[in-house]
Amino acid sequence: MTALTELATDILSFLKEFITITMDIWQHGFMGIPIARYLAAAAILLFFLMLRRTVVQWALQRLKNLSQKTTTRLDDEVVASLEPPIRLLPIILGIFFALRFLELQGAAAEFSEKIIRSMVAFMIFWALYSAIPPIFRLFDQIKERIGQALLDWTQKAVKIAVMVIGAATILEMWGIKVGPVLAGFGLFGVAVALGAQDLFKNLISGILILTERRFGTGDWIHVEGVVEGTVEQIGFRSTRIRRFDKAPVFVPNSRLSDNTLTNFSAMTHRRIYWVIGLEYRTALDALRRIRDRIENHLLQNEKIVNPPEVPLFVRVDRFSDSSIDLMVYCFTRTTIWGEWLAAKEGLALAIKAIVEEEGASFAFPSRSLYIEVLPETEKPQPFIPPVTQGNAP
Repeated sequence: MTALTELATDILSFLKEFITITMDIWQHGFMGIPIARYLAAAAILLFFLMLRRTVVQWALQRLKNLSQKTTTRLDDEVVASLEPPIRLLPIILGIFFALRFLELQGAAAEFSEKIIRSMVAFMIFWALYSAIPPIFRLFDQIKERIGQALLDWTQKAVKIAVMVIGAATILEMWGIKVGPVLAGFGLFGVAVALGAQDLFKNLISGILILTERRFGTGDWIHVEGVVEGTVEQIGFRSTRIRRFDKAPVFVPNSRLSDNTLTNFSAMTHRRIYWVIGLEYRTALDALRRIRDRIENHLLQNEKIVNPPEVPLFVRVDRFSDSSIDLMVYCFTRTTIWGEWLAAKEGLALAIKAIVEEEGASFAFPSRSLYIEVLPETEKPQPFIPPVTQGNAP
């Protein structure tokens, strides 16, 4: 009995010691904060996460109601762009209240303060970054004067600036001075600049292209010996051009800035220039009628532009080796290739009908051989092809 009593006493003593340790850990926990506070902080964070959808919908609805009171659509688009950053707000609030409830001290409190400030700064700059596209739609009215590509470049530059300033702001909160870091990279930057001369040259060339408005997205351009096709994107270093065989070509901006470039999309009208050869046996009156009828057809054709807006000529041009050449020179109203081909086809059919109705014919390259004297004893013999041995052809 004595041994059992001592054993029971020891077990009770150990149990009390275990309970004391457990209570001490529960009361002091990690960094002197009771475990109950950590559980309560986790519950606060979970509560905000559960209410996240409701809070976000309520906040967005309030903002939409305010934006609908105005006549402009700018605020509506800005509110729509702010939805992703606003979804981060309940999470930040949950972390903020949870950390405040923990009542951290010393280095832990300082660390938690930096976290909260960094998250708030991230949300603010994210909202600014998201609001840039709808804000830039305000400049649609001057897009025709400065060009869509230049607007796109400016928008990208502003986005990069917001990202850089936001990153610098967050780094400053953590005690990282951006100025000395940039100064420390000065020599490295010089070395990089020396090795990236082509990059800066193409960047400056791209700026010149946009400011001079040589071409824009969607334009059909031709650079002799370089490329011909449709411009898809003007980048900081190169321009993506889609050739007519649908293959993309990435051309450095310096090649497009330094070389002679033809922008076919900038044409006001599209030219048709033909030289039509008529036979030499065409009568003079028929030649005049053909010329006049073609000219009248051009003047009455709605697809053809009339003088004095553009020149229009139908004239007997010259006497060629095998034909009398009639020049047709005019411009179509459209500059679209498919519509221009249709207008040109219609004109070709009309000219053929006019020539045939006047009893004339189109000439083709030919050569005549005249024999003035042929001896009587030498009569021309018909040509008989030789028969090969074996199987005859």
